[in-house]
Amino acid sequence: EAHSIGVLGKTGHGIEEHFGLKGAVDIHMGTLSKTIPSIGGYIAGDKDLINYLKHNSRPFIFSASLPPVAAATAIACLEVIEDEPERIANLQKNIKQFKDGLNSMGFNTMNSTTSIVPILVGEEEDTLKLCKMVNDEGIFICPILFPAIPKGTNRLRAHVLANHTSEDINRTLGIFERAGKKLGLI
Repeated sequence: EAHSIGVLGKTGHGIEEHFGLKGAVDIHMGTLSKTIPSIGGYIAGDKDLINYLKHNSRPFIFSASLPPVAAATAIACLEVIEDEPERIANLQKNIKQFKDGLNSMGFNTMNSTTSIVPILVGEEEDTLKLCKMVNDEGIFICPILFPAIPKGTNRLRAHVLANHTSEDINRTLGIFERAGKKLGLI
């Protein structure tokens, strides 16, 4: 649950809700450093599982608890996910608009279904050029390069947010279209 909590499913409950598996998953594990803007991670499950992990997991035994501010931040974010479903709906709308726009231009978004949208470029030099061109237009985006991924699959990594406006997304798509054409990528 790194990219799906707060993103996938009608109420943003993640991959389990997205695939209709509510109650079918025994161990829920995820990060508190993506949609939930804190630090650390979590494991949730039944009482027996949690008791077992508390007493047998070396990383748990030899680690410190989350700082109170990090725990409070995570709880507040989870409350927003629960109390403001319109944010989830808006995020899903924005993801669709951005991905559909990129795909219609000829960019490959690698079948992403989350708010982390990869834009496959291929060669490292082209990836870095596209990244610079987009950044120079005021759009913050990061390249993901070998050795973090296989050679020849270099890409940019876009982050779509619920508070992006349709105009923000259209402006960004225009920048990608101009840069992609200038570089001969689309």
